[in-house]
Amino acid sequence: MSEGKQGKIVKVAGPVVVADGMTGARMYDVVRVGEMNLIGEIVELRGDNASIQVYEETTGMGPGEPVIDTEVPLSVELGPGLIESIYDGIQRPLNLLVEAEGAFMSRGSAMPGLNREKKWHFKPTVGDGQKVAPGDIIGEVRETTLLLHKIMVPPGVAGTIKKIAEGDFTVTDTVALCIAEDGAETPLRMMQKWPVRNARDLKKRLAPNEVLVTGQRVIDTFFPITKGGTACVPGPFGTGKTVVQHQLAKWVDADVVVYVGCGERGNEMTDVLTEFPELKDPRSGEPLMMRSVLIANTSNMPVAAREASVYTGITLAEYFRDMGYTVALMADSTSRWAEAMREISTRLEEMPAEEGYPAYLAARIAAFYERAGRVECTGAPEREGALSIIGAVSPPGGDLSDSVVQATLHVVKVFWSLKGELAYQRHFPAIDWLTSYSFYKQYLKGCFEDKEQGDEMERMTVEAMGLLEQEAELIEIVRLVGAEALSPEDRLALETSRSIREDFLHQNAFHKIDTYTSMQKQYEMLKMVLHFHKQSLAAIGAGVDTSELFKLSVREEIARAKYIPEKEISKITQIRKTIEEQMKQLQGSAVG
Repeated sequence: MSEGKQGKIVKVAGPVVVADGMTGARMYDVVRVGEMNLIGEIVELRGDNASIQVYEETTGMGPGEPVIDTEVPLSVELGPGLIESIYDGIQRPLNLLVEAEGAFMSRGSAMPGLNREKKWHFKPTVGDGQKVAPGDIIGEVRETTLLLHKIMVPPGVAGTIKKIAEGDFTVTDTVALCIAEDGAETPLRMMQKWPVRNARDLKKRLAPNEVLVTGQRVIDTFFPITKGGTACVPGPFGTGKTVVQHQLAKWVDADVVVYVGCGERGNEMTDVLTEFPELKDPRSGEPLMMRSVLIANTSNMPVAAREASVYTGITLAEYFRDMGYTVALMADSTSRWAEAMREISTRLEEMPAEEGYPAYLAARIAAFYERAGRVECTGAPEREGALSIIGAVSPPGGDLSDSVVQATLHVVKVFWSLKGELAYQRHFPAIDWLTSYSFYKQYLKGCFEDKEQGDEMERMTVEAMGLLEQEAELIEIVRLVGAEALSPEDRLALETSRSIREDFLHQNAFHKIDTYTSMQKQYEMLKMVLHFHKQSLAAIGAGVDTSELFKLSVREEIARAKYIPEKEISKITQIRKTIEEQMKQLQGSAVG
């Protein structure tokens, strides 16, 4: 880093340090603070005084210590080596720091984000003499068995390629030269840098019209998210926000997963770090870490770095999106990010808005979610990438009128509302089907190659949701006068709704088979439950008592259908036939 203007500390207030003598410094420049060289970022300028948010503990620091401006904004290193890495909020590699410094990081650690010594096998995809522009792919590196890392021309560089060859290089080695029209030579390396607070360039935004399959039935069937979509998961403490995020990170249909643990407890992040290397990707059978990047900035880490961690995560995600991949970013949780903003805003003595949050809270949240989307990437060859953002929100006491929840709901298109009562009943995922919504439902039928099947799935979801809403109304009547006062059809509606809840929506995240359900199996399961309802209505019409219907042995088979392996989906079709056979027997005995 180049050394620019040097100032001196005049005030220390928690993570915020004020320095004078900083004439010529710019907003968001990275600075080195104090004798220990702590990393900080300029967040306010008043005359020649600069307010700096420091990304590390400031205990023991005092007035008079030096502050050096590096004259570059907070940036991340992008290149081979990101996948399987575990970073803190400002892209310091925690797995490498453990080896170098032990379990406790020393202050002022400045290990680079990408390994400078490891050699990668670079295979060029362009030849000498070829004209290139920003975003063009010039070569490939096999980073893991699941990911082919595409080396792109960095922004602001264009010209003709010279001296490009296959070989083994480190990320800082020159792999090619780019000669501009004026004759200036720019060395091209496998690594590039990007300021985290700026969205990466794109050619064109596209409609997010393809569902991102998660394998979670309540999400995929009733409240789907698309590739390039945005979703939020608010809920009170203990309702399973983190488990939902973990499930999505494990099974989501994305090429790359970026998981940001932003201000959550360390033990939750530990679960991710220990589970991911052992879990297998359902499509390839390889460890899930081979397509994942983890950013751990837990609650006991410096608060300022928590504010930066979501920007670090979204920038890494955009980089993989620019290669033409589908990327899913999990942020757990954006409430902790907002709290970090509030603390820094208070230290800067800014005027507080609602609940003490800064007035720009909604604008920051909107700007973050706006970086999602399905896009046409810059450069050649032509390619499409998609970045989906799923943010957990932790409102105090589960209060959905909280400022962070409301600001998030104004910008996201999917709302998965977690309900405490469902969680206490051991219903997972505890997503409330009556208050959640998705604006991407119309794309659900696109998950099926057979158009008729897609149309039928759409009809079935409407029918199932209608039954669940009917159940909510009938439960009040049952509480007042008892189930005996209901008509046979209403009693059946209650029983079918219970089956939808327990046999379809309820899912065991820790069961080998039930943890993930393909779209085809979801279709067959929902069809089976609704088929029982349809056949039962016909039986009631023929004079069969509802109590006889609920005693049928096929009910047990319906309940256990979720544990049928994906390879044996035909067994669910067989259950539908069993339903028909048992109904015929009942109707025959009723007529007799």
